[in-house]
Amino acid sequence: MLKSRAFAVVAGVTMFGMVGCGGELDVPQEEQGLTYEQFKAKSYLDEGDVYVYNMDTPAVGPDGEVGEAGLRHVYEQFVKEQAEGKVQSELAIMRSGGVDVKWSSTAKLNITYCVSSASFGSRYSAAVSAMNSATAKWESYALVNFVHLSQYDSNCNASQTGVVFDVRQVNSGGQYLARAFFPNQGRSSRNVLIDTTAFGSIAPYTLAGVLRHELGHTLGFRHEHTRPEAGTCFEDNNWRALTSYDRNSVMHYPQCNGTSGHDLNLTSLDIAGVRSVYGTR
Repeated sequence: MLKSRAFAVVAGVTMFGMVGCGGELDVPQEEQGLTYEQFKAKSYLDEGDVYVYNMDTPAVGPDGEVGEAGLRHVYEQFVKEQAEGKVQSELAIMRSGGVDVKWSSTAKLNITYCVSSASFGSRYSAAVSAMNSATAKWESYALVNFVHLSQYDSNCNASQTGVVFDVRQVNSGGQYLARAFFPNQGRSSRNVLIDTTAFGSIAPYTLAGVLRHELGHTLGFRHEHTRPEAGTCFEDNNWRALTSYDRNSVMHYPQCNGTSGHDLNLTSLDIAGVRSVYGTR
């Protein structure tokens, strides 16, 4: 999720380049030939030796590699080669090896998680409530089912194999409000991490709104602003368009030419997109 100190719309914010409406990647002069060290400097080393890029995306290799191995995989596959190519002319879903990254027809009905009572402490109830609200919203529109297994909350960590993913509080120093994962990542990387700053004053957003965005990633959805129509914040070309471009999408950063002033709610296009992937109740 976007950094807590960057909630205001920031003019000219870019990650790896700008894209024009014509679809061709227009890389600013200072971004051309981006080296690995420059890319690394744009990332943040988080817990578990995981680098986070694009503000809330963990860098994990195809075999679960983290650290610099995971970051180098992202650089080679998604950044360096994309800076030399073109973006698609078109809610977007993650693609890997030409295949949509999503839960299977059986796995989507039992996406289990725990909420760490130890890490949240006095904020535990607030975290549980926000997760209940955010998961219920996605469940109300599509045939997916998130299940909170509270029996694992007292031992909820990245090694807990009794659940699909864990939800924990961290202190990233304000690097992000929360971050999540994609369905094709291994268990140790399947975490929803909520920064302490997400419990502070983040109006017009709420913790539930932040988690609606992050749960979109857990279902396989990309940032909407990686599309050329956004005109900024291009990330990479590994996605497939599910709907027309949606500036109001729950997956769109306000500071990336998205619409600010709303609490990261699902739009009609978000709903159509998730239903096209997971079906309708």
